[in-house]
Amino acid sequence: MNADIALTDTDSTPAPDHLLSRIDRAAVFLMLLGDDEASGILGRLSPAELERLGAAMMALGEIDQPRMAEALADFATEAARELLPQRGRTDRVRALLDKALGPARADSMMQRIEPEARPRSVEMARWLVPPVLVRLIEDEHPQVIAALLLLIEPEPAAEVLAALPLELQTMVVERVARSGPISVSAIATIDTLLTQRITATFGAAALALGGPREAANLINLAAGDLRQTVLPAIAERDGPLAERIEEELFTFEMLFALDPMSMGRLLRDVDSEKLVDALKGLKEPDRTPFFAAMSSRAADGVKDEIELRGRLSKADVAAAQKAIVEIARSLAEAGEIVIGSGNGEFV
Repeated sequence: MNADIALTDTDSTPAPDHLLSRIDRAAVFLMLLGDDEASGILGRLSPAELERLGAAMMALGEIDQPRMAEALADFATEAARELLPQRGRTDRVRALLDKALGPARADSMMQRIEPEARPRSVEMARWLVPPVLVRLIEDEHPQVIAALLLLIEPEPAAEVLAALPLELQTMVVERVARSGPISVSAIATIDTLLTQRITATFGAAALALGGPREAANLINLAAGDLRQTVLPAIAERDGPLAERIEEELFTFEMLFALDPMSMGRLLRDVDSEKLVDALKGLKEPDRTPFFAAMSSRAADGVKDEIELRGRLSKADVAAAQKAIVEIARSLAEAGEIVIGSGNGEFV
């Protein structure tokens, strides 16, 4: 019972001679595995596949012996096949990916998995700053982390290792010490994992490297005051490009990490109407840092105004947020608040 067959089965109703549907049999089989083995399989699935399989696992009630036996028998039947023909394999895989992911994402995936294809996500990992890379992999199996650290440069790999929890550091170092040559299949597995994590964290567009926002993120995360050195040099060659990078350096989302004192200083210069419009476009948890810097009475008043405010266009919300960002930028330049610190963490 391979994952491709189980997870592309669209009929959840069991056939007359089966107690479980194919997706349910896949779910039962996974639950019979150890945590490490099951995690290794789940790590290869797409978000859509994980959702279907996870939903099936949650929906199953008590699983009796006949159902467990059926899941194991299905796996044994698939494993007993003597061979799967190679002829037409590329076309078949492409057709399956087209159906599952759509043409654009299927094309991107095929470029990664076809023979001789370059693992884009592993290559991208070499360009990610260690704090970002840590967030992508810190909950992965130690063997996966060890393999990835061996694929990137030693210096950032060491920074990633140092940022991991102590108990995880030990397991990763031990696996690095025991590792031999990294197989092509292992690299492909890591590439798939990183693709899923990068897409989930930054969106699919993150795999298309480059652009003013990416440049701004590097400046924000890098040590030292690169903004004062890099941007003037870029402006001498390409003024509009430097302006686009400048616009991306401070984002409204960065304000969420301000401490209450800094947030309070910012809010003193923000017009209440602009604040209501800006917060109107946020989810409730993202409004919390702003309310935490106000008195209870003031926070309640702003909340009431948000509720009473009519529907706003995205353009109006963006304009209000941009105005607040400009105020924050001025305060940061004057040294009254700190938005980003030199080590890439927000304070």
